[in-house]
Amino acid sequence: MQLDAESMTAIRNRTKRAHGHLGKVISMMDEGADCEDVALQLSAVIKALQRTGVVLVTDGMKACFEPGRDPDDAELRHLQKLFLSLA
Repeated sequence: MQLDAESMTAIRNRTKRAHGHLGKVISMMDEGADCEDVALQLSAVIKALQRTGVVLVTDGMKACFEPGRDPDDAELRHLQKLFLSLA
């Protein structure tokens, strides 16, 4: 499954933002921040990465379901497996 450059740029940007937030979580730990604050930030990073994964898979699905293109059963099973890996 290949994504167009615009989709890949958007996904890469989401991933970079999550990376930056994860760096903040590590800094908070190093600085002895309150456990609850660290957990909340970590939860936000996890959610951001999960959403990034969903965008990646759905954009890939769009490529498979372009007008005039009918994905075969193997492609559909593969996409389903990708979605389930994010659950």
